[in-house]
Amino acid sequence: MTTPLLSCRRLTRRFGGVVALDGLDLEVEAASVLGLIGPNGSGKTTFFNVVTGLFPANAGEIRFAGAPITSLRPQAVHRAGIARTFQRSRLCLPLSIFDNLMVGNHQHLDHRLWFNLVRRQVLRRQIEENYRAARELLHIFDPPLADRMMEPAARIPMIDRRRVEVCRALISRPKLLLLDEPSAGMTHEETLRLMDDILEVQQKLGGLTIILIEHEMSVIERVTRRCVVLNYGRKIAEGAYAEVSRDPEVREAYLGLE
Repeated sequence: MTTPLLSCRRLTRRFGGVVALDGLDLEVEAASVLGLIGPNGSGKTTFFNVVTGLFPANAGEIRFAGAPITSLRPQAVHRAGIARTFQRSRLCLPLSIFDNLMVGNHQHLDHRLWFNLVRRQVLRRQIEENYRAARELLHIFDPPLADRMMEPAARIPMIDRRRVEVCRALISRPKLLLLDEPSAGMTHEETLRLMDDILEVQQKLGGLTIILIEHEMSVIERVTRRCVVLNYGRKIAEGAYAEVSRDPEVREAYLGLE
């Protein structure tokens, strides 16, 4: 038995009288793509927020790469190797694509005043190295986009903004990438192209693990081998998409009782 990259035991998060995560047990193997699905309000995004330290857990434990991270702050979770995107776009549109990407790598940059004022040649090399890394990453997603690094993010269409957001999460070379509805605001065709890009990046980076929240079930069926279904913060099904989609409890959670 191999140790899972991410392991959650009895994970619980309450908001007043609302139980958003209700004793959730979940494991994610390294280099896998896990689909996290469920109706609105089922606890999917709350799970991401608790794993990344934005919300503290009320009970339970999270272990990442064998180490406990339950009580870590978001910065420490990021340093441990977990990065994420958000359902709503969080790009700073007036800034360049390159500046937006560097936001995701700020913990690996030297921000000391002495370094920035005096060691100008070293600072320049650091910027050039990060520019090359960012351009190589963008090139995997879309070669023409990689040639527009210094343009404001406001000039690019939604699919390219989503690509930049994913690259911003990947620029720090995380072990685990959490994608919260990356298809939001895009057409079905654009979503399929973006998913192909993400799978290609996973192969090229080697060993990247992905948890994907997605409402478009054709995407889940296409890119994941395993799904976990949540409802009212509880895991109600787990397995391949073809299996869980036939589960009566899953169908009831999505469609209601006849």
